Amino acid sequence: MSTSTPSRHASLRRALLIGACALAATGAAWAQADWPKDQIITWVVPYPPGGSTDVLGRNLAQRVGPALGTRVIVDNKAGATGTIGAAYVAKATPDGLTLLGTSIGPQAIAPHLMGKLPYDPIKSFAPVITVGTIPHILVVGANQPFKTVAELIAAAKAQPGRLAFASGGNGTILQMQGELLKQQTGTQFIHVPYKGDTPALQDTLGEQVNFMFAPAAAALPHVQAGKLRALAVTSAARLAALPQVPTMGEAGLKNFVVEQWQAVFAPAGTPAPVVDRLNRELNTALKDPAIVALADKLGITLVGGTPKQLGDLQKADSAKWAEVIRAGNIKAD
Repeated sequence: MSTSTPSRHASLRRALLIGACALAATGAAWAQADWPKDQIITWVVPYPPGGSTDVLGRNLAQRVGPALGTRVIVDNKAGATGTIGAAYVAKATPDGLTLLGTSIGPQAIAPHLMGKLPYDPIKSFAPVITVGTIPHILVVGANQPFKTVAELIAAAKAQPGRLAFASGGNGTILQMQGELLKQQTGTQFIHVPYKGDTPALQDTLGEQVNFMFAPAAAALPHVQAGKLRALAVTSAARLAALPQVPTMGEAGLKNFVVEQWQAVFAPAGTPAPVVDRLNRELNTALKDPAIVALADKLGITLVGGTPKQLGDLQKADSAKWAEVIRAGNIKAD
């Protein structure tokens, strides 16, 4: 039996109207020329200080703050492959004052490895902007016998489960590329996870492992010094710094395009005018010559663009890596 009364219905309508007006007012205020006074923005980086996501994020924050008439402080909330910081932002008030400067891992890979997380990588966030992408290079030690991707694959097929590849840890984009190579070529490799990209690269240089997919900026000096041999790049086009090195597609793997991306998200429910203003200021910051020079030093190709473009990229990569993880029966630590 219903206990509803006309007065209760009227009260509910008033409450909904007040909530809608408050949300509209928030969006309108943020759409004005100046950010509301004394409203400091927190830019959460889900990794320790010093990495490329942190360094580039801090420099962008320094430019976005003055453009909005306020300050942006960077807060490193590292741990659990970036998911601790992501969970913090997912629960934050959706008012534009808490942002997540993150990468592909917590938003498209880790959720498929770690079971139930306190956030949904897509539904819990409002995409703001794609900051940039990082290509990778398939490298082997200078004394390894492999001169091409085809030779590496042939050796793996001749010695199933004998060749080893390094990565910066379970669930990283570096591991995912090795798993993708296995699945696309029908080969078996031993995965050797390290606590970070740097020790993985060191052991590839020392030839304790046979190969790895390394971030371009980290691998390039060693390739140019002749200490590593570059077999292919994972970007859609050849790298200007390595014009003689083919793409994975040119090496025979037609669907192997992998680029690690960095991006900015806000909590789901953040008003569209807020997201649009943040997107506009970040697009402007990405054109700053100092930011362009820094990104080049970090090996990042700046992207920019719209929130929708980031959302589409995240959904496509999430589906792609979910399938790789499922097919490879890959588990987190």
